[in-house]
Amino acid sequence: MTDNYIITNNIRTLRFLSDEMTQQELASKVGVTRQTVMAIEKGKYSPSLEVAFKIALVFDKPFNEVFQYSTENT
Repeated sequence: MTDNYIITNNIRTLRFLSDEMTQQELASKVGVTRQTVMAIEKGKYSPSLEVAFKIALVFDKPFNEVFQYSTENT
């Protein structure tokens, strides 16, 4: 049995709770493309630390309330 490490996030929920902010609005505030936000939200792309912290700042949330890092046993 091996451990796979995964990064999950709550960006979609946080956008909804922030007056239903669009992916494009978040992307503009962070300085990335909408496609990048979409990929991060879906867990298909791990953001750089800089982008991850910027996203947390946009939502005024602690980093660990936006992103989680855990193991998945396989």
